[in-house]
Amino acid sequence: MRTWLTVITMATSLVAAPTWGACFGSPNMYTCSDNSGNSYNVNRFGNTTTVNGYNAQTGSNWNQTSQHYGNTTYTQGQAANGNSWNSTTQSYGNGYSSTYGTDSRGQSFSRQCGPYGCY
Repeated sequence: MRTWLTVITMATSLVAAPTWGACFGSPNMYTCSDNSGNSYNVNRFGNTTTVNGYNAQTGSNWNQTSQHYGNTTYTQGQAANGNSWNSTTQSYGNGYSSTYGTDSRGQSFSRQCGPYGCY
């Protein structure tokens, strides 16, 4: 679920205006696109999910791969600017989690989330 939320967040941040989207394929392999021409492909195999995206406005591509082990998800990717990033999310149950990593500018980050939001 957390991987899907990451995908949705990344896909919707590609455009400035609200858009509609459509997805086609199977639960483990599908393609989504919106009315602005943005698209992404999702492939799931076992505990690994790979997403490859395209931003029609800039002509750039991005990708990410997530691996889920128990209550931990490791994600690494390449942003549209070509820089790499990574994150690790640990889920504790009841809506609690912590995420830390390095963004595509090389800056480290961390956040804690609970059932009422993140800080």
